[in-house]
Amino acid sequence: MTHSEQRRQEIVVGLVATPPDHPARVAARLATELAARLADDVGADVRWVVREGWGEVAPRRDGGVESLLDDLAQRRADDRWDIAICLTDLPLHAERVPLVAQTSARRRVAVVSLPALGLRQLRAARAIVPDLVSRLLTDASDQRMPPDGRAAAEMAPRAPAVHREIDGTDAGGRRYVASGLVGRVRLLSGMVRANRPGRALLGLSKLLVGAFGTAAFALTTDTIWQMGDALGGLRLAVIMLLGLAALVAWLIVAHDLWEKPDRETPTAMARLFNLGTILTLTLATAVSYVVLFVGTVLVEALLIDTSVLEQTLQRPVDVTDYLTLAWITSSLATVGGAIGSGLENEETVRAAAYGYHPQPDGWRDEKGGQPHSGR
Repeated sequence: MTHSEQRRQEIVVGLVATPPDHPARVAARLATELAARLADDVGADVRWVVREGWGEVAPRRDGGVESLLDDLAQRRADDRWDIAICLTDLPLHAERVPLVAQTSARRRVAVVSLPALGLRQLRAARAIVPDLVSRLLTDASDQRMPPDGRAAAEMAPRAPAVHREIDGTDAGGRRYVASGLVGRVRLLSGMVRANRPGRALLGLSKLLVGAFGTAAFALTTDTIWQMGDALGGLRLAVIMLLGLAALVAWLIVAHDLWEKPDRETPTAMARLFNLGTILTLTLATAVSYVVLFVGTVLVEALLIDTSVLEQTLQRPVDVTDYLTLAWITSSLATVGGAIGSGLENEETVRAAAYGYHPQPDGWRDEKGGQPHSGR
C-alpha cells in the first residue's frame, strides 16, 4: 500500500446475501468489482473496502423489509461496517407495487430485492448498489462522503426497474419502487430467475428417463400411430397442455411444494411463492418436453420405416406424420414420466419450491455458532 493510500480515509461496505443461495452468487460476483465501481462512481478520495457475508438461510418473512433492515443493522454494528447492503430473493412490496430497494440512513443500511430487478439482476445490482451507498452516506451526513458523489442524482434513469422514489418509514429513509404492471411482470420473471429453473430441470432427470421409456413403448403400438393420424392439431395441443399441467400438479402435490400461509408467511407472500414455484416447474417441464420430443423424433426415424407407417395409415406419409406421431407420443409420455418423478431425490425436487432454501454444504454461522436450518 502506497503512502497516499494510507492517508486516504477508509469506508467499509458490507455486502450481505440472504438466503445464501442465489443472492450469494450475485453478491460474490458483485463483491469482486464493487470497490472499483465505488471509486469510479461515488468518489476516489476515500479507500473503499468491501466485506462479503452471508445472512440467514431463512430470513424472516412476517416483518417484511423492516425486519431485514433491523437484522442488517445489527450485523453492521457487530462487524463494525460503515455501510451494509443486503441482497435478498424475498419479493417485497410497498404501496401495493414491487419494492426494488429501501434505505435507512438512521441504521446506515439498505436492502435490495433481487427479483424486482428482473432477469438481468447482476447488471442491475451493479447500477443500484453504488447509488445506494452514495445515498446512505449523504443522508447520514457522513463527512467522508466525496463532494462530487452522485447522491443527488435520480436512480431511475440508470436502473430501469426503479419507477419512482418515495419517502421511507424512518428519518432519512427512502424507498425505490417499480411500476404497477411492468414491475409485477419483471418481479415474476426475476423470481423464476432467482429460483434457478436450470437446477429444477437437472433435478428431473429420472422423470425424463421414465418419459423416454414410456415413449419408446408407445411407439411400438400402431394404435398410437392411428390416434396421431386421427386427431387434429387443436386436440393434440390440448393433450400436450393437459399433460404438462398434470405433471406440474403432480410434482407440487407429491413433493409438498405448496406454500401455506401461516403466522410467519403472509398470504400475499405465500401466493407469490406458489406462483414462482409454478412458473419454475412449468419452464422446467416445458424444456423437458422439448428434449423428449426431439428424442422421440430421432427414435422414430430409426425404428419406424416409412413403408410400415404407410401400410398402417393406408396413405403416403411425409415428415409431418412423423412429427405428429412424436407430438402425441411425447404428450402421453409426460404423464408416464410423473411416475418416474416419484423416484427423484426429495431434496432435489423440493429445491424447485420458491420458499425452500436448503442449508448450504459446510456453512456455519459466521460467528462460530451451529449451522442454521433450511426452510
